[in-house]
Amino acid sequence: MGVGEEVGEYVADAVRVVRESGLPHRTDAMFTTVEGEWDEVMDVIRRAVAAVEERAPRVSFILKADIRPGVTDGITSKVETVERHLGQG
Repeated sequence: MGVGEEVGEYVADAVRVVRESGLPHRTDAMFTTVEGEWDEVMDVIRRAVAAVEERAPRVSFILKADIRPGVTDGITSKVETVERHLGQG
């Protein structure tokens, strides 16, 4: 990003955009997961990148997509499935 090792404030700029979008999301130590229709999610990504670009000379992000028509609430249900399997073991 061209701003040194501490990037938390720039990450916060991007996450703020995600939170304000109203889309289901989860932020952890390394990634922010956003769930929604393709166009909605891509718009949020575009706006999050723009928010960081306002203050940093470079933006880097990783995009991974899991496109499954008809599936909603995957953020929660996938974790619940793993927890259920852990409880059985």
